[in-house]
Amino acid sequence: MIPFNVPPYVGKEMTYIKDAIDGRKLCGDGKYTKKCNAWLEERLKTGKALLTTSCTHALEMAAILADIKEGDEVIMPSYTFVSTADAVVLRGAVPVFVDIRPDTMNIDEKLIEDAITDKTKAIFPVHYAGVSCEMDTITDIAEKYGLKIIEDAAHALGSLYKGRSCGTFGDYGCLSFHETKNISMGEGGALLIRNACDIERSEIIREKGTNRSKFLRGEIDKYSWVDMGSSYLPSELNAAYLYAQMEEFDSVQKSRMNAWNLYSEMLKELEKEGYIDCPSVPEDCEHNAHMYYIKAKDLEERTRLIDFLKENGVYPVFHYIPLHSSLAGIKFGRFNGEDKYTTKESERLLRLPLFYGITEEMVSDVCELVIRFYTD
Repeated sequence: MIPFNVPPYVGKEMTYIKDAIDGRKLCGDGKYTKKCNAWLEERLKTGKALLTTSCTHALEMAAILADIKEGDEVIMPSYTFVSTADAVVLRGAVPVFVDIRPDTMNIDEKLIEDAITDKTKAIFPVHYAGVSCEMDTITDIAEKYGLKIIEDAAHALGSLYKGRSCGTFGDYGCLSFHETKNISMGEGGALLIRNACDIERSEIIREKGTNRSKFLRGEIDKYSWVDMGSSYLPSELNAAYLYAQMEEFDSVQKSRMNAWNLYSEMLKELEKEGYIDCPSVPEDCEHNAHMYYIKAKDLEERTRLIDFLKENGVYPVFHYIPLHSSLAGIKFGRFNGEDKYTTKESERLLRLPLFYGITEEMVSDVCELVIRFYTD
């Protein structure tokens, strides 16, 4: 059996978890949380990073910091996880969906401007599969209309656009450390903050609306409730697990990239012969091997391919159902323009197994089965 995902484990996790337990500091913002924050700040060259309980919660924090409120509109792709839209809906705002590019599955930057109204407050670009959106165009549009940018970089830790880390272009960037991500703490995320003026409030929101962070640093003699917020601070045990993988990030990336490149090499003939489409990475982008997907001809063919692979011990998955066609998407949001690619491309896409430690033999077995499906 070749599973779709195996949560990453590098070997030091239990040692660091025990150290956190021995340190008698488990509720967060201890030694390992601080180490994770510092690693992100140094690695990504961002002003401030705060570990959170999930990328979902990082997006919710960013929406509060961006002052998204009832009646506002926020532009985003429909082809994304529900958390991107939920962060907006929880603020009483309307997600406005626009079509994607078929080459990268990212928001089509050329369609954003047409979706802007006098109610538009922000743009939520999503870097699908660790391939960056066209951030030069998006930042130009945001500056022209005075809009906030909140980057959903859940897939994109280690990905670059023109040499700069995804998640650092917008006012806020949101990362995920879910068990399916390149490095993981089971459930977790991080908020990246560009502007120094947002740091103090982000700490308050993250700590249930209190100024507890300032108290713990000795800046005030007691803490109290000063703003809205929630419990967005992860356990120190989760942070200890994650930090072990941060130390081995380059090794993790090497393993994943080797697998991604092997998939690309072994499946290129199928693509050349017109059976499938493989991922496209624009010249300005450096991806992080977060996922390897192929596109079948249509939904019916993809379903047959999934069944064939499962019958032979391989467990692929398809991905998002477009949000605008879901019950909640219809209720809370709207699609601007034509759905030319979102639904059609989403119904073709199939994610193949890819995880830290996947062997060349496993990748070869998957590829041979895909080739057999199309050529036998």
